[in-house]
Order: sequence, then structure tokens, then C-alpha cells
Amino acid sequence: MTSTDIDKQADEEINFAWEGDSRWEAAKYITLRHMAGRLPHLMRRSLSIAWRVDRPSVVGLLACQIVSGIAAALGLFATTSTIAALISSGNISDRLWEAWPSVAVLAAAAGIRATLFITVTWLSSRIAPRVQQEFELMLLEAATGSELAAYDSPGFRDRWDNAERGAIVSKDIIEEGQDFLAAFVSLMAGAVVLGVLHPLLIPFLLLASLPQGIAQVHSARVSYLASVKMVGHSRMIGVLRWHLADRHSADQIRAGTMAPFLLDKYRRLTHRVTDVHRQSVAEGARMAFLGALGGGLASAVVWGLLIALLATGHLTVAAAGTAVLALRTVTGSVQGVVRNAAMIFRTGMYMDDWSKFLEETGGHRLAVGDVIPGGPEEVRAENLVYRYEGSEKNALDGIDFTVRTGEIVALVGENGSGKSTLSRLLTRLHLPTSGTVTWDGHPTTSLDPHAAWKHVSLVPQDFSCWPMTARDNITLGQPHSDDEKDIWEAASAAGADEVVRELRSGLSTLLAREWLNGAELSGGQWQRVALARAFYRPAALLVLDEPTSALDPRAEHRIFANLRRAARDRAVVLVTHRLANVAVADRVVVLDHGRVVQEGTFEMLSKAPGLFRELLELQNDRTVPAQRRAAKGPGL
Repeated sequence: MTSTDIDKQADEEINFAWEGDSRWEAAKYITLRHMAGRLPHLMRRSLSIAWRVDRPSVVGLLACQIVSGIAAALGLFATTSTIAALISSGNISDRLWEAWPSVAVLAAAAGIRATLFITVTWLSSRIAPRVQQEFELMLLEAATGSELAAYDSPGFRDRWDNAERGAIVSKDIIEEGQDFLAAFVSLMAGAVVLGVLHPLLIPFLLLASLPQGIAQVHSARVSYLASVKMVGHSRMIGVLRWHLADRHSADQIRAGTMAPFLLDKYRRLTHRVTDVHRQSVAEGARMAFLGALGGGLASAVVWGLLIALLATGHLTVAAAGTAVLALRTVTGSVQGVVRNAAMIFRTGMYMDDWSKFLEETGGHRLAVGDVIPGGPEEVRAENLVYRYEGSEKNALDGIDFTVRTGEIVALVGENGSGKSTLSRLLTRLHLPTSGTVTWDGHPTTSLDPHAAWKHVSLVPQDFSCWPMTARDNITLGQPHSDDEKDIWEAASAAGADEVVRELRSGLSTLLAREWLNGAELSGGQWQRVALARAFYRPAALLVLDEPTSALDPRAEHRIFANLRRAARDRAVVLVTHRLANVAVADRVVVLDHGRVVQEGTFEMLSKAPGLFRELLELQNDRTVPAQRRAAKGPGL
């Protein structure tokens, strides 16, 4: 396979469009008129969030901009009086004395505007971090408010990445908004002065700003489209960078001599992103040049008009001098308004991604029922079907299953048989594609999910190792009335008490070697902590998915010896490949390709022909093939 073929394959893996996504097509038709229509909405939305996090600073910013505009206008009007006094006939001392009030106004206006600029910078720096924090918190709340199925959906991660980009750049819109307001206020002040001097200057001035406005909007569109196109590549670059530098991958990278391969992949991806970025920059520069050329020609027309008005006596020399200063001010302000409006518009496109994610949660908003359940005494699945989004076949197909309080039911089967999927449906983490899962007769689709999860205790295969203290890793922020006693009881049941007692500061030890004084646990020690958090949680439904995969025989025996006691007031679902361990279960349910193929006690299934007995025999068979053939005799 050639390098081109590899790149093409990578494009197919990373670049994809998801059904219903309209950003790409919509962005192609962004125009100056569209920007002008969207700008008030973007400013209003940003100000509303800024108002929520820091009202005094917002009031201060708006007041500063208004006062700055008034000072700019007074300064320009004072310029006319100053010039008129200086060029009039008469004694120079008299003329200077006549001009000093105007000069004082000019100096005061300059001083006020300089002070206000410092104040605006200070207030903007106060608000921007708070605004970004609010955007990020709202985004995280939306993410935790999505169905678990969202993470299995193609395109969800891309929607999240674009929304996260919107949250990150949200602070920029505060500074961009202030720059826009400053330029706009300066523009209004200059326009008022020009309008007083001669109204004909205003429409020509607006005409001069049009070419640059079109160029700036085009550049914003090109930049945004480049970002959308490369979002998958950028995420892959981040993942590769994390793996290349992370300690958990370090041994595999070295032992597998993977560094050259990974670095080459990283290099090719970054080159592709850089090429797209360069293309967008080149296109933006081309449009900026054309906009500047058009703006320059239009400005020449405006200056020609000014000279014509002066030559025909429609403007005095003093007024013309003021007009020259006003034109310079207004020209710079027009450029500032257009430039900052385009920047706000570009930032706003990312913020639209953020806003849309909040509204739709990536298309997977959490379905909230109106039933507030208690701890279920019976969890039942009937004719249950589940299919992952984008898959062509069912992960579960026609499942009937029941688990009751005081009962341990084991789910066994080969990889991909649907055991973990079924456990997530029972806990309401997934909702059925068809069929039902009920808690004491209430379908999980009718339950309030947050209320339901209060009665669930789950230890998944890939449990989280939180960079927190041992206490927080067990309680996860949910203390009991007798917190310390309950923590140690749960830790003892999981065998984690031995782990905690060996730590330097006991329950107060930070379990993260990456931080100063943090401790590092082995995989088996972490699994004991994960089990302790499950036993600590007073939940009616306990689901253990491969709970002892990393434990030694002594620790494993301790867990299963305590499991029967834990099941006295809970319904327990045990998912495991270690078939000897399911002897603790009251019933064993065998899954194969998403269907229940056997059900019964351990003793019954271990003697009856079927998949369970076959897997049990294979698990207990530790002879090598040659020895097996020899035991069976020649020819066999």
C-alpha cells in the first residue's frame, strides 16, 4: 500500500459526515448581509451570559464605551474651534487665548479615553475567564445529560469537539465584543461630526467600508470550514500525542518498537492539518488584498469628494481640517468594526456549535420519565432487543430475563455475546430498541433516570481510577450518616482495607502518582477500590462486570465469600468469564450472539450438554494439544 493509499484510508477513517449535519453547507453561504443580521444575536447572547456571571463589570464596560464615544465626538468638535481660532486673522496672542478652551477639551477627551481604555481592559480581563468557565460548565452539564448511547453514535464525538471549541473561544468574544463596541462608538462619533459638517460624506464613507467587509466575512468562512474539515484529524493528533507521552503506553511503545510508526502517523496527520490551514490562510490573504484594494479605491473617492466640497466653498478650511481628522478616525473605525465583526462572527459560528449541542445534546438528550422509582425488588426484561446505532445487527435479540432482591444471577457467554450490553439495559443506562425492561412493573423509559441511578451500584470492566483521595474514590461524593464506619466496612468487604492501611495517609492519600505525594496502585488494588465503592453505595441493584479479573486467588475468594451477604437486600447481576465463580449464583444465564441459549443452576448446567459445559471444560483444560491427542490414543 502506498503512502497515498494510507492517507486516503486515514481520510475514510477520520473524515466523515453525519446525517442531519447542516453546518458544512450552511457555512458555504455565509454573506456580509448574513453577518450583519447575526451580529446583534451573537452580541446579545454573549452579554447575557456575561451579565449572569458579573453584572457590575458588564455595566462598567458599557458605561465606559458610551463615555468614550462622547469624549471622541467632543474632541472632534473641539478640533474645528481650535483650527478656526488658529487660522483666523488678528493678533496671535488673542488667537491662542481664543483657542485654549478647545485645546483643553481636546486634552481632557484624550485623557478620558486613555483612562477608559485601561478600565475596559481590566474589566474585560475580569469577565472573560468567568464567561469561559460558565460556557464549559454548561457544556459538561449537557454532556452528562445525554444518553449513554450517545458515546456509541458516529459523529457524537465530532459534535462534542466542535462544541468544546465554542466553549474555549467564548472568552474571545468578550474582548472582540469590546473592540467592536469601541470601534463602533468611535465610528458613530466620527459619523456624527461628518454629518454635521456635510451629510453627503456619510453614504460615501459606508461605501468605502463595503469591500473590506466582504473580504473579512469570506476569510471568516474559509477559516471556519477548514476547522470543520479537520476536526477528526485534530482529535486523532491529540490522541496520538497523549499516547506517545503517557506512562501507561510507554512500555508498549518501547517493547513494540512503535515509536517510528506512531511518529510517522502523527507527522502525516499534522502535515495534512497544516496544509489545509495554509490553504485557508492563503485564501484569506487573497481576499484581504482584494478588499484592501477596493477599500483604497473607495477611500480615494471619499477624499476626492472632500476636496470638491472644499473647492466649491461647501466646507470652510477649519471644517475641512476637522473633516480630515474625522475621516481618518472614521476610516480606522470602519476597518475596526468590520474586522472585529468578522472575528465575532467566526467565533459565533463555533459558539453556535456549542449552543446546538446544549439544545440537542448531540442528538441524544437524556429521556426523562415522570416515575420516581424506589429500589427495585424485581428487574425484568421481556422480548428485549437492542441495536447499537450504525450497526447492522442486534446486540441483543428477544431476551427474557429476571433478577429479584436477594438473588444472584450470573451472565456468562463468549466475547460479544451481549452480557455487558444487557447489564446496562437493566440499570437504565441504555434504553431498549424494542421490548421492555421494567423495574417493579415500570418500564425504564418511564423512569426519571437520575432517581433510578440512585438505586444502582455498578462496577464496569473498565472502571475509572479517579485522581482523588482513597476516601473520595470509595464514596464518590456520596457520604452516609456514619461515613467513616461505612467506608471501612465497604473496604473490608472488597479487600481494599488492606490496600488503604498500607497507604502513607490512609484514606486521605491522593491516588495519583503524577501529583506530588500521590500514590500509585496496581491493577488489582484499583479493582478492590472499585468494588469497595460498589459495596459502599446503598443500592438495590448491584451489577458486577468482570469484578475480579485483576485479583489474585485469595482476594477473589474474599469477594465471592462476601457477595452472598451483599445480596441479602440487593438484586445482584454478575458478569464473568471465570465460570467456576458462578457457583455462587442462584441462576446462570448463558448468552450466545445476543440470545439466551441456556438457563439454570451451576450444577445443572455443568452436567447438561450445551455451551456452558463446553466453555467450562475448555476453561479447565490446561493440557497442551500434543498431550491431549496422546491421551485419546493414536489416530485421534
